[in-house]
Amino acid sequence: MARQFHIPDFYKSPIISRVKKYRQLHDPRKQDLLPTVLDFGPVRFILARHFGFCFGVENAVEIAYRTLQENSDKRIFFLSEMIHNPAVNQDLQERGVRFIFSSAGEHLIAWDELTAEDIVVVPAFGASVEVQDALAQRGLDPYTYNTTCPFVERVWKRSAQLGSNGYTVVVHGKASHEETRATFSHSIQNAPTVVVLNLEEAHILGDIIRGQLEPAVFFTQFGHTCSCGFDPERDLQRLGVVNQTTMLASETRQVAQILRQALADRYGEERLSETFADTSDTLCYATNENQHATYALIEHGADLSLVVGGYNSSNTSHIVELCQAAMPTYFLQGAKDIVSPACINHFVLHRQQVETTQDWLPEHRPLDIALTCGASCPDAIVDEVLLRVLSFFASPRTMEEVLQPYPSTTPATV
Repeated sequence: MARQFHIPDFYKSPIISRVKKYRQLHDPRKQDLLPTVLDFGPVRFILARHFGFCFGVENAVEIAYRTLQENSDKRIFFLSEMIHNPAVNQDLQERGVRFIFSSAGEHLIAWDELTAEDIVVVPAFGASVEVQDALAQRGLDPYTYNTTCPFVERVWKRSAQLGSNGYTVVVHGKASHEETRATFSHSIQNAPTVVVLNLEEAHILGDIIRGQLEPAVFFTQFGHTCSCGFDPERDLQRLGVVNQTTMLASETRQVAQILRQALADRYGEERLSETFADTSDTLCYATNENQHATYALIEHGADLSLVVGGYNSSNTSHIVELCQAAMPTYFLQGAKDIVSPACINHFVLHRQQVETTQDWLPEHRPLDIALTCGASCPDAIVDEVLLRVLSFFASPRTMEEVLQPYPSTTPATV
């Protein structure tokens, strides 16, 4: 039986949570990836099979609010944003939580401000070895209340195993992301380590392994994302690939395949068992599920898609990338971004800025809107987005009529 987490009621919803619960009960093995269609007549919302709080996020949210409850008489600090969702982080701050670092790594609170009586909580992304040491010097154990995602910790353990067996660790991730910074910090304790951002960089690294590019190219491309003392001629002979858990699992597999083939070309297929470590079991199941559910959502089709989540959320950004390749897509933080049927504010990934689009809502009816969100977005926020859009349509079917196929002891109302 799956573990049940105690999530604050204000993060749950009478619509999305109800549909999720029904589908979980009727498809416990999660084999049916078909989206859910909520047909209100003039508008149909196409909900992805998997989205919203994953195991790691639910674990973090539960621990965070329990920490607040158990330590109401103490100052509570988080190393950085617990998860990449502005609504969740704002709620924690309003309850007195302070962040020591920004998500970009800027030091917001000096170490000397902390005392041994304070509570410091590790966010879901984990903490670097350097930060752990800094806290230990001040008599603080950040792992008393540890919200690090278990799948992140699994990557760390596998990286340590790779290092102890003489492999170099390649981290597929964004070098500036909190999780990758933490993973890199732990990995270099045991192994030469280099961070690879994407397939383009993987191909460059592969050509360096083959000897088609000079070792000097390595330092031009990866000099700022590799461990100190990294020697490309020595340290690219045996590799294992792990990832930032919020990266697309399919892309991590491609990165691994590119490097596996480069090693085969250089040292021979017969030596692959020696030169390349299979680390596919470290990929986060939730990221994988959300990715496959997004593909199914896209295949179903819609007039447009709304993707909800924090603008600095890596996994949400990847969902946006998948959707916008197939249909008009708007990346929102919440219902407040939907100004009117004629105006919407949304984050544009390739420009990394919020823009306003006019006449975003097509006029034809019925209208199909794909709706999904990132792994750190509460169901309640998706509810608010759905209800905001629904308010623009005349004479829709009632909520209870639409949700009738999804029985609940708590009827949903608008």
